[in-house]
Amino acid sequence: MTRRHISTLLLVPVAALAVALSAVVAVGSPQADASAIASRASFHDAMRKLWEDHITWTRLFLVSAATESGSLPDLHPTVDRLLANQVDIGDAIKPFYGEAAGDQLTALLRQHILTAADLVAAAKAGDANAVHAASDAWYANAHDIAVFLHDANPRQWSLDELDSMMKDHLDLTLEEAVARIEGRYADDIAAYDQVHAEILEMADMLSDGIIAQFPSRFAR
Repeated sequence: MTRRHISTLLLVPVAALAVALSAVVAVGSPQADASAIASRASFHDAMRKLWEDHITWTRLFLVSAATESGSLPDLHPTVDRLLANQVDIGDAIKPFYGEAAGDQLTALLRQHILTAADLVAAAKAGDANAVHAASDAWYANAHDIAVFLHDANPRQWSLDELDSMMKDHLDLTLEEAVARIEGRYADDIAAYDQVHAEILEMADMLSDGIIAQFPSRFAR
Protein backbone atom coordinates (compact mmCIF):
# COMPACT_ATOMS: atom_id res chain seq x y z
CA MET A 1 0.00 0.00 0.00
CA THR A 2 1.57 3.26 -1.12
CA ARG A 3 1.30 6.72 0.39
CA ARG A 4 -0.43 7.84 -2.81
CA HIS A 5 -3.17 5.28 -2.18
CA ILE A 6 -3.61 6.33 1.42
CA SER A 7 -3.74 9.96 0.28
CA THR A 8 -6.92 9.29 -1.59
CA LEU A 9 -8.82 8.74 1.61
CA LEU A 10 -8.68 12.47 2.17
CA LEU A 11 -9.93 13.65 -1.15
CA VAL A 12 -12.96 14.66 0.84
CA PRO A 13 -11.62 18.21 0.85
CA VAL A 14 -11.75 18.19 -2.93
CA ALA A 15 -15.51 18.61 -2.28
CA ALA A 16 -14.52 21.94 -0.86
CA LEU A 17 -13.89 23.13 -4.40
CA ALA A 18 -17.62 23.01 -4.91
CA VAL A 19 -18.38 24.30 -1.44
CA ALA A 20 -17.16 27.70 -2.52
CA LEU A 21 -19.96 27.90 -5.05
CA SER A 22 -22.50 27.88 -2.25
CA ALA A 23 -21.11 31.19 -1.05
CA VAL A 24 -22.58 32.81 -4.15
CA VAL A 25 -25.80 32.88 -2.15
CA ALA A 26 -24.44 35.48 0.20
CA VAL A 27 -27.44 35.56 2.51
CA GLY A 28 -26.67 31.98 3.49
CA SER A 29 -29.73 30.26 2.04
CA PRO A 30 -29.35 27.89 -0.92
CA GLN A 31 -32.78 28.95 -2.10
CA ALA A 32 -32.00 32.66 -2.08
CA ASP A 33 -32.73 34.79 -5.13
CA ALA A 34 -29.79 34.49 -7.52
CA SER A 35 -30.20 38.14 -8.51
CA ALA A 36 -29.47 39.38 -4.97
CA ILE A 37 -26.55 41.77 -4.69
CA ALA A 38 -23.74 40.91 -2.30
CA SER A 39 -20.49 42.73 -1.70
CA ARG A 40 -17.40 41.14 -3.16
CA ALA A 41 -15.70 41.30 0.22
CA SER A 42 -18.51 39.49 2.00
CA PHE A 43 -18.61 36.86 -0.73
CA HIS A 44 -14.85 36.35 -0.42
CA ASP A 45 -15.13 35.98 3.37
CA ALA A 46 -18.14 33.67 3.17
CA MET A 47 -16.36 31.39 0.75
CA ARG A 48 -13.31 31.17 3.00
CA LYS A 49 -15.57 30.30 5.94
CA LEU A 50 -17.20 27.50 3.96
CA TRP A 51 -13.83 26.05 3.00
CA GLU A 52 -12.62 26.21 6.59
CA ASP A 53 -15.77 24.47 7.78
CA HIS A 54 -15.27 21.77 5.20
CA ILE A 55 -11.69 20.97 6.13
CA THR A 56 -12.66 21.05 9.81
CA TRP A 57 -15.31 18.35 9.32
CA THR A 58 -12.90 16.40 7.15
CA ARG A 59 -10.34 16.52 9.91
CA LEU A 60 -12.89 15.39 12.45
CA PHE A 61 -13.71 12.49 10.15
CA LEU A 62 -10.03 11.55 10.10
CA VAL A 63 -9.74 11.82 13.85
CA SER A 64 -12.78 9.57 14.23
CA ALA A 65 -11.99 7.05 11.50
CA ALA A 66 -8.24 7.03 10.91
CA THR A 67 -6.86 7.13 14.43
CA GLU A 68 -4.49 4.20 14.99
CA SER A 69 -6.27 2.91 18.11
CA GLY A 70 -9.65 2.54 16.40
CA SER A 71 -12.74 4.44 15.32
CA LEU A 72 -14.32 6.85 17.78
CA PRO A 73 -18.04 6.68 18.67
CA ASP A 74 -18.77 9.98 16.93
CA LEU A 75 -17.83 8.55 13.52
CA HIS A 76 -21.33 8.11 12.14
CA PRO A 77 -22.66 11.54 13.17
CA THR A 78 -19.50 13.07 11.70
CA VAL A 79 -20.03 11.28 8.38
CA ASP A 80 -23.69 12.32 8.41
CA ARG A 81 -22.61 15.94 8.85
CA LEU A 82 -20.25 15.67 5.88
CA LEU A 83 -22.96 14.10 3.72
CA ALA A 84 -25.44 16.83 4.67
CA ASN A 85 -22.87 19.37 3.56
CA GLN A 86 -22.87 17.88 0.08
CA VAL A 87 -26.63 18.36 -0.21
CA ASP A 88 -26.20 21.96 0.88
CA ILE A 89 -23.53 22.49 -1.76
CA GLY A 90 -25.75 21.11 -4.51
CA ASP A 91 -28.71 23.20 -3.38
CA ALA A 92 -26.55 26.32 -3.26
CA ILE A 93 -25.67 26.27 -6.95
CA LYS A 94 -29.19 25.57 -8.18
CA PRO A 95 -30.16 29.27 -8.46
CA PHE A 96 -27.22 29.74 -10.81
CA TYR A 97 -26.78 26.49 -12.71
CA GLY A 98 -30.19 24.85 -12.35
CA GLU A 99 -31.80 22.00 -10.46
CA ALA A 100 -30.17 19.23 -12.48
CA ALA A 101 -26.69 20.66 -12.02
CA GLY A 102 -27.17 20.99 -8.27
CA ASP A 103 -28.37 17.41 -7.99
CA GLN A 104 -25.47 16.21 -10.11
CA LEU A 105 -22.94 17.95 -7.91
CA THR A 106 -24.51 16.49 -4.77
CA ALA A 107 -24.34 13.01 -6.27
CA LEU A 108 -20.68 13.43 -7.24
CA LEU A 109 -19.75 14.66 -3.79
CA ARG A 110 -21.75 11.96 -2.02
CA GLN A 111 -19.90 9.31 -4.02
CA HIS A 112 -16.69 11.12 -3.20
CA ILE A 113 -17.25 10.94 0.56
CA LEU A 114 -18.54 7.37 0.68
CA THR A 115 -15.49 6.22 -1.27
CA ALA A 116 -13.29 8.07 1.21
CA ALA A 117 -14.84 6.03 4.02
CA ASP A 118 -14.02 2.84 2.10
CA LEU A 119 -10.43 4.01 1.68
CA VAL A 120 -9.97 4.69 5.37
CA ALA A 121 -11.29 1.25 6.28
CA ALA A 122 -9.09 -0.45 3.68
CA ALA A 123 -5.99 1.47 4.74
CA LYS A 124 -6.48 0.66 8.40
CA ALA A 125 -7.07 -3.00 7.57
CA GLY A 126 -3.93 -3.15 5.42
CA ASP A 127 -5.94 -4.45 2.46
CA ALA A 128 -3.79 -3.30 -0.47
CA ASN A 129 -6.18 -4.59 -3.15
CA ALA A 130 -9.14 -2.75 -1.64
CA VAL A 131 -7.08 0.42 -1.26
CA HIS A 132 -6.01 0.21 -4.90
CA ALA A 133 -9.57 -0.27 -6.17
CA ALA A 134 -10.98 2.52 -4.02
CA SER A 135 -8.08 4.78 -4.98
CA ASP A 136 -8.75 4.36 -8.68
CA ALA A 137 -12.45 5.08 -8.19
CA TRP A 138 -11.63 8.07 -6.01
CA TYR A 139 -9.31 9.68 -8.54
CA ALA A 140 -11.83 9.12 -11.33
CA ASN A 141 -14.49 10.80 -9.23
CA ALA A 142 -12.14 13.70 -8.48
CA HIS A 143 -11.62 14.28 -12.18
CA ASP A 144 -15.39 14.19 -12.70
CA ILE A 145 -15.74 16.95 -10.10
CA ALA A 146 -13.07 18.97 -11.89
CA VAL A 147 -14.92 18.55 -15.19
CA PHE A 148 -18.17 19.62 -13.57
CA LEU A 149 -16.62 22.79 -12.17
CA HIS A 150 -14.85 23.58 -15.43
CA ASP A 151 -18.08 23.20 -17.39
CA ALA A 152 -19.80 25.55 -14.94
CA ASN A 153 -17.22 28.31 -15.48
CA PRO A 154 -14.93 27.41 -18.40
CA ARG A 155 -13.61 30.92 -19.02
CA GLN A 156 -12.32 31.32 -15.47
CA TRP A 157 -11.42 27.75 -14.42
CA SER A 158 -9.43 25.70 -16.87
CA LEU A 159 -9.64 21.94 -16.50
CA ASP A 160 -5.86 21.69 -16.19
CA GLU A 161 -5.88 24.24 -13.39
CA LEU A 162 -8.63 22.44 -11.51
CA ASP A 163 -6.95 19.06 -11.87
CA SER A 164 -3.65 20.55 -10.72
CA MET A 165 -5.30 22.24 -7.77
CA MET A 166 -6.85 18.96 -6.67
CA LYS A 167 -3.53 17.16 -6.94
CA ASP A 168 -1.79 19.79 -4.85
CA HIS A 169 -4.46 19.41 -2.21
CA LEU A 170 -4.11 15.63 -2.25
CA ASP A 171 -0.34 15.87 -1.80
CA LEU A 172 -0.83 17.97 1.33
CA THR A 173 -3.69 15.99 2.79
CA LEU A 174 -1.69 12.81 2.16
CA GLU A 175 0.74 13.91 4.84
CA GLU A 176 -2.10 14.53 7.26
CA ALA A 177 -3.80 11.18 6.59
CA VAL A 178 -0.64 9.06 6.79
CA ALA A 179 0.54 10.79 9.95
CA ARG A 180 -2.85 10.25 11.56
CA ILE A 181 -2.97 6.56 10.71
CA GLU A 182 0.59 6.05 11.89
CA GLY A 183 -0.03 7.86 15.16
CA ARG A 184 2.42 10.70 14.42
CA TYR A 185 0.16 13.35 15.85
CA ALA A 186 2.57 16.28 15.84
CA ASP A 187 3.20 15.68 12.13
CA ASP A 188 -0.54 15.27 11.63
CA ILE A 189 -1.18 18.72 13.12
CA ALA A 190 1.63 20.32 11.08
CA ALA A 191 0.19 18.82 7.90
CA TYR A 192 -3.26 20.15 8.73
CA ASP A 193 -1.82 23.65 9.02
CA GLN A 194 -0.53 23.28 5.45
CA VAL A 195 -3.91 22.00 4.29
CA HIS A 196 -5.52 25.06 5.86
CA ALA A 197 -3.23 27.51 4.09
CA GLU A 198 -3.67 25.79 0.72
CA ILE A 199 -7.44 25.60 0.96
CA LEU A 200 -7.68 29.33 1.48
CA GLU A 201 -5.80 29.80 -1.79
CA MET A 202 -8.36 27.54 -3.47
CA ALA A 203 -11.20 29.57 -2.00
CA ASP A 204 -9.73 32.81 -3.29
CA MET A 205 -9.25 31.40 -6.79
CA LEU A 206 -12.84 30.22 -6.93
CA SER A 207 -14.30 33.42 -5.50
CA ASP A 208 -12.42 35.45 -8.10
CA GLY A 209 -13.76 33.19 -10.84
CA ILE A 210 -17.37 33.34 -9.70
CA ILE A 211 -17.29 37.12 -9.31
CA ALA A 212 -15.87 37.39 -12.85
CA GLN A 213 -18.61 35.10 -14.17
CA PHE A 214 -21.46 36.94 -12.42
CA PRO A 215 -20.18 40.54 -12.00
CA SER A 216 -23.65 42.10 -11.97
CA ARG A 217 -24.57 40.15 -8.84
CA PHE A 218 -21.84 41.66 -6.73
CA ALA A 219 -21.36 45.17 -5.40
CA ARG A 220 -17.89 46.50 -4.77
